[in-house]
Amino acid sequence: MTAIKKFEPTNSALLIMDYQRLIVENYLSEKAAADVLAKTATLVDAARAADVKVIYVTVGFREGHPEISSKNALFSAIREKGLLVTGAPESAIHPDVSPQAGELVIIKHRIGAFCFTDLDMILKTNDIQTLIMAGLTTSGVVLSSVRQAFDLDYNLIVAADCCADADEATHSVLTNSILPQHAEVQTADELIKRMIAGTN
Repeated sequence: MTAIKKFEPTNSALLIMDYQRLIVENYLSEKAAADVLAKTATLVDAARAADVKVIYVTVGFREGHPEISSKNALFSAIREKGLLVTGAPESAIHPDVSPQAGELVIIKHRIGAFCFTDLDMILKTNDIQTLIMAGLTTSGVVLSSVRQAFDLDYNLIVAADCCADADEATHSVLTNSILPQHAEVQTADELIKRMIAGTN
């Protein structure tokens, strides 16, 4: 993937995707969760300081899960267990990376951040051209959202250590071989240096 020549903080957004308590606490090991939360919290703070817009994306449903079709095997299991109802404690964004007042939270009903949401409209309205992706899981929301955003002509950067998967080998294959076909893949520390340089 060709590197983005110039990083413009004011035309960039950091997407914090599916950092919800249910996902953090059930799909990752305790160590992996602690590591990814610490890295992402640092990246979020740097983004705010650099005037990079921070946008949260969560998965959530109404009571009774009317958004879920019985044809959808993955989400049908969520409906059967009554999980991820909007406003429920397990649906909340993890407190280590929680939004500040005025920061947008997009609620989605499928894996990808752009599927049936107004995210693309909001980004284009705010002249956002570059997206920095951080999400749980790498094989879920990150992979789906990168491919959707690529088709929508955004410049893309994946914060590799701000993404994690239940299977570490899957995360490694995606960040080293698959995602670089559509996006730059960098660490949080590398991105923070770019943010600082972009503000000078």
